[in-house]
Amino acid sequence: MRDWLARAGRTHEFRLFAVIVIVGAAIGAVSPGFLTLQNLIDLLTSYAFSGILACGLFVVLVSGKIDISFTAMASVAQYVAILVGNAHPGIGIVGVLLLAALIGTLLGLLNAIFVSGLNMSSIIVTIATLNIFYGLLIFFSGGKYIFSLPAGLAEGIYWVFHTDADGNDYAINLQILILVLAFALAWPFMSLTNIGRQIYAVGSNPEAARRVGIGLVRINLIVFGIMGFAAGIASIVQAQLAQTVMPMVLVGRELDVLAAVVLGGASITGGTGSVLGTALGLILLAVIQNGLILLGVPSYWSQFSTGVVILAAVTLIALRRRQMHARPAGAAR
Repeated sequence: MRDWLARAGRTHEFRLFAVIVIVGAAIGAVSPGFLTLQNLIDLLTSYAFSGILACGLFVVLVSGKIDISFTAMASVAQYVAILVGNAHPGIGIVGVLLLAALIGTLLGLLNAIFVSGLNMSSIIVTIATLNIFYGLLIFFSGGKYIFSLPAGLAEGIYWVFHTDADGNDYAINLQILILVLAFALAWPFMSLTNIGRQIYAVGSNPEAARRVGIGLVRINLIVFGIMGFAAGIASIVQAQLAQTVMPMVLVGRELDVLAAVVLGGASITGGTGSVLGTALGLILLAVIQNGLILLGVPSYWSQFSTGVVILAAVTLIALRRRQMHARPAGAAR
């Protein structure tokens, strides 16, 4: 038991958990409203969009690639799916979700085709497609808002699991349900499946992975397709929360998603990271940002804290890699 605890204590995930506990306790001591069930539900609900996208981006980063266009893909998928859903109410909430997921997946596959076919840096390609997808959406939509959602989606899901002494209901909603499902599916996919192990292998050493027969183009199609799928699902989750579709509101939220994944231990050079770390990174980011709001700190400090978190995470990962590379040399001496 002690050996297990000692090994766990040296992991990035354990350190993240410890920081979450310390920061959460400090904020809770200053603002009692932070450590309440209602605030926990509100946090899960408001960060569901970022969390679902983080699951997709985690897969992409592990493969050694990066995708910046996911908010534009989400915007396109959301707008088209809600338009179709309003025109054909019979498809219901499931139909809208599936349509958005299909649109997002197709856009993600388009990214993969460009990255593989042009043999260019994925960050350059996805910056370009972000602007292309977003520009086409604004051109065809005229930037018009959609103020009504399809039947069933507007109501969403509201499963009451607790009623307190004052009669206040606490419920599982659509956002929380899909957020939990996203992480519950991402963990076995990346940890237990052959495809997941191949994604890690490609991110660690793409040339070695190619030599053992792993198709790099196929992996690109899988990871960018998953990113697009996650973007499509997340877009409908966000639309249900906002009860309005605003084509210009999602683009610009890439930083929070990237911060959560990098903070969780995923390297932008690929091959490292875990689903648990991504979840903990999202929690820590949510705790910090929510804490600043409850403490009455001006909103622009939220962006400042996000930048600091990313810089700190990248620095820690770089220092850890240096230590790992230095150990064998020291042992040799």
